[in-house]
Amino acid sequence: MTVYIDPPAWPGHGRLWSHLVSDVSYDELHLFAADLGLPPRAFERDHYDLPSHRYADAVRAGAVEVSSREVVRLLYGAGLRRRKYVGR
Repeated sequence: MTVYIDPPAWPGHGRLWSHLVSDVSYDELHLFAADLGLPPRAFERDHYDLPSHRYADAVRAGAVEVSSREVVRLLYGAGLRRRKYVGR
């Protein structure tokens, strides 16, 4: 099982966030997130949002550190990228 994480660089709600993704399946990602104790509400379309204070926990648990650009490439390569719906 390989799960990937980008650096905590995404601002929101007064803190910085990382994205946690899988290049295999959502099931793999959900299992890893559950083992970390992440709530289901942290899942957004194709990734988990992880606050910066949990970054080291994810890396210790086995998440591979990659760039934000690599996260997107991995999602597209695995066919797991789900774009945000923009309604009119």
